[in-house]
Amino acid sequence: MKIPFQDLLPLHHAQSARIEAAVQRTLARGWYVLGPEVERFEEAFAAYHGAAHAVGVANGTDAIELALRAAGVGPGDEVITVAHTAAATVCAVERAGARPVLVDVDPDAYTMDPRAAAAAVTPRTKAIVPVHLYGQACEMRPLQDLARRHGLLIVEDCAQAHGATCDGRKVGTLGDLAAFSFYPTKNLGCYGDGGAVLTSDGALAARLRRLRQYGQEQRYLHVERGVNSRSEEHTSELQSPCNL
Repeated sequence: MKIPFQDLLPLHHAQSARIEAAVQRTLARGWYVLGPEVERFEEAFAAYHGAAHAVGVANGTDAIELALRAAGVGPGDEVITVAHTAAATVCAVERAGARPVLVDVDPDAYTMDPRAAAAAVTPRTKAIVPVHLYGQACEMRPLQDLARRHGLLIVEDCAQAHGATCDGRKVGTLGDLAAFSFYPTKNLGCYGDGGAVLTSDGALAARLRRLRQYGQEQRYLHVERGVNSRSEEHTSELQSPCNL
């Protein structure tokens, strides 16, 4: 028997009326980027996880890069992550200007081996990016301890773990920031591409909102170097934490 890799049509068929109503509502409003639907989704996504802020971005790779940049990671810094992950994790670290340091995974869980991470810390290490994979959370307590000992940032890569828990808490709330992808084949996918960063630090959330829109603090006032990584209304309309 051949098992299909991914079939997105059953979900569409099951919720076609709701989806069509959402699309029509967006079209009737005439607001397509970073509008009220994005804000509504950000609030719901943050609340679902128990985080203070969710910042919608264009995709999961941008989510990791901008999370690192918002926290001050850049050229000359090293970021520890795992060799067993999608290339996007490493690409995001490189795009932030940092050097990715790849460590091994636990052979049973396929997530970051805390001992390997500890052995990789150097004076240049600025952050750890543990990857929650296949819906399974990393063993976070030893990584949190490691980060505290060395003053390191933790940015969780949650692209394949929406709704997963560790020690009774949802992934995305176990570090300083967390990156999510809403690519259609993810646990929580959208109609197109999309991503978000979670944090409970208001200053980091404010900087993320600037970075995703050319470093803009207010209309036509750009205070730092940013990118174009804005969430679209149609992608936010069609996601729902209630689907997890």
